[in-house]
Amino acid sequence: MAGQITTRMAELGIELPEPSAPAANYVPYVISGHQVFVSGQVTVWNGELRFIGKVGQDLSLEDGIEAARLCGLNLIAQAKAAAGGDLDRIKRVVKLGGFVNAGPDFTDHPKVINGASDLMVEIFGEAGKHARFAVGAGSLPLGVAVEIDGVFELG
Repeated sequence: MAGQITTRMAELGIELPEPSAPAANYVPYVISGHQVFVSGQVTVWNGELRFIGKVGQDLSLEDGIEAARLCGLNLIAQAKAAAGGDLDRIKRVVKLGGFVNAGPDFTDHPKVINGASDLMVEIFGEAGKHARFAVGAGSLPLGVAVEIDGVFELG
């Protein structure tokens, strides 16, 4: 039987990608107490890199927002794995940290990271509201437009 969060996602037409394996000497998430710390997730969908380039130069603001949403989907996929496959065990999105690959004149980093923040509220409702930061970076791994990490509370 599907849980409430899985049912909500199905009603919204939201699919999760397969959780990505780490690319180096780290783990995709760490559980400490009731918190899950998810490593930075980039713009990959089931192994395919997407949204390569700098937001505001190579990519539009709208592309950046979609890139952040994709990072958010990857965060939720990792949190789901940490929760033993049960999204209803995620009681709160605690914090997101967002990095935007952008040129020196780009200043809409918070608007970009809203793509992930809005997704969290869309899926988890009030429990999706979180603390966060959104900053620019001169470059990101593999040239991706966005990378976001997250902290979730398990129940």
